[in-house]
Formats: sequence, structure tokens, C-alpha cells
Amino acid sequence: MRTDDFWQLIDQARAGAGGEADAVAARAVALLAERTPEDIVGYAHHQQRVLAASYRVDLWGAAYLINGGASDDGFEYFRGWLMTQGRAVFAAAVSDPDSLAGLPRVRSAALSGEEFECEDMLAVPWDAYRKATAAELPAQRDPVRMPDLNDFWDFDDEAEARRRLPKLAALFVEPPEE
Repeated sequence: MRTDDFWQLIDQARAGAGGEADAVAARAVALLAERTPEDIVGYAHHQQRVLAASYRVDLWGAAYLINGGASDDGFEYFRGWLMTQGRAVFAAAVSDPDSLAGLPRVRSAALSGEEFECEDMLAVPWDAYRKATAAELPAQRDPVRMPDLNDFWDFDDEAEARRRLPKLAALFVEPPEE
């Protein structure tokens, strides 16, 4: 599966999902299950590449600010949610995590406390493969290695958050008044 095909399937799943991440994941499972087993395996490999590309300290810091904390699993689920936002938002967030401050839903979360996670999006290839073949997704022959995170900073350090993610810090370190 090519990059364009991967994101096109996610865009198809987004259509009619009403902006709800779990609905996007469910639609992605249904759409992917209609494809060949080879396509599903390709999707799984591509998803691992996307997750590896987004395994960045600065994006983890953004997830921490937005969600009021982010464990290892919480960061995974945040990136699952981020995939449901489509290619342009995902790519912008990987390149500049502070760009997430421009999303209306993220801005409103500063007041509402809404958290952004989608564990179901991470399970799409496994669920689709099981649905299509009644078998388990085969293990990847060439698993994607996650990069080392060597520039960790204290996400609770408000001054550092303001320095590294000024737009998000303006929203979540000192949330706007209603």
C-alpha cells in the first residue's frame, strides 16, 4: 500500500463519521476489510511507519498539554486520534506540534477539558484482517523501529512548555477565561 492509498482510506473513513474518532476507526475497519489481505498487511506496515514518524518528544509534549497528561499508552492513543484527523493535520502536527493550537476542537478543549485519544484507530489493521479472513494479522517481517527519544523535557515545567510550544501553552498552561 502506498502512502496516498493509506491516507485516502482514512479520508474515506472520515467522510460521514461526524468528526468522531471512534467512528472513523470503525469505518476504516469496514473499508479496509473489503480489501485484499495483502492490502491490509500493507496498511498495517504503513500505519507503523506513520506511528514511528510521529514518535517525537515535542509531539508528546503537545499531547501532554492538550490532554492534561500523556503516559506511554496515552501518547499512542493520542497519535491514533491524530491519524483520524487526516493527512494534512497529521503532517502539520509532526512537523510543528504547536500547529495543533489552530484546530478549533483543540482550542475549545482548553475550556472543556476534552481529551483526544483513539485506541481503536491503532487496532484497525488487526480488526480488518480478522473481519476479512477470520485469521490473525501475520507478524510483520520487517517491523518498523521506533526512534529513540533523547530530548525529553519536563512536560510539567510551565516555562519550558511556553518556550517549546508557545501557542499550546497559551491555551493549556493558562487556559483562557470563559
